[in-house]
Amino acid sequence: MDYAAGLLVQNRLLVDLLGEADLSMPVPTCPGWDLAQLVRHVGGTDRWAAVMIRTRATAVLDPRTIEGGRPPADRGDALAWLQESPRLLLEAVAVDPDVPVWTFTGPRPARWWVRRRMHEAMIHRVDAAFALGVEHPLEAAFAADGISEWLGLLAARPGAAMLPDGATVHLHATDEGLGLEGEWAIRGGVDGIGWEHAHEKGDVAVRGAAADLLLALLRRIPGGDGRLEVLGEQERWTHWLANTSF
Repeated sequence: MDYAAGLLVQNRLLVDLLGEADLSMPVPTCPGWDLAQLVRHVGGTDRWAAVMIRTRATAVLDPRTIEGGRPPADRGDALAWLQESPRLLLEAVAVDPDVPVWTFTGPRPARWWVRRRMHEAMIHRVDAAFALGVEHPLEAAFAADGISEWLGLLAARPGAAMLPDGATVHLHATDEGLGLEGEWAIRGGVDGIGWEHAHEKGDVAVRGAAADLLLALLRRIPGGDGRLEVLGEQERWTHWLANTSF
């Protein structure tokens, strides 16, 4: 999967979506935010990550210290700032994609940030679409990869009570062509969770399109949404959703 190209595409789709929008409009899937805050967050985080990569930071930098980390006041300039932000990230990564830098999951190669930022741009593009009441299509392969990326972030959080020790959750994307890349077996442990792509029975199984599974995992749609089929111990799914904020 070409994460760099995907990041640019998702950013362009977001910028296009906001082209004529009222940026003071609230974003219901990001409580307390309006579209202007969404712009600041997406563009600012790209630029924050770019500076950490350029400086080979092995400890987190304060985003408030990043030069140019906030958009200009002018609306058109703010959208141009947003569109330029991922390019700065990709330029920083291109210098040395393998250099270790700080990430949410410990030191990782700089290229780690490209995948993270692509999925962040994708989900916030969906947030903007929800706010504007327009369609938010997500390609199944990208949505499935988003699920895997999200589980990787959660698995890197030791000691989190996402699932009781020994409890299991199975996610199954119903899109054609995904194969095992569209199935996830998640297991609770004393130190957090583990997961793998596998077709096996869980305490609870949740089936649906990859896009809908991703949106439920990230709390963009309810866990009991009619587009999802929940089989087995409903409380396991409810517990998971209640304990997997990031």
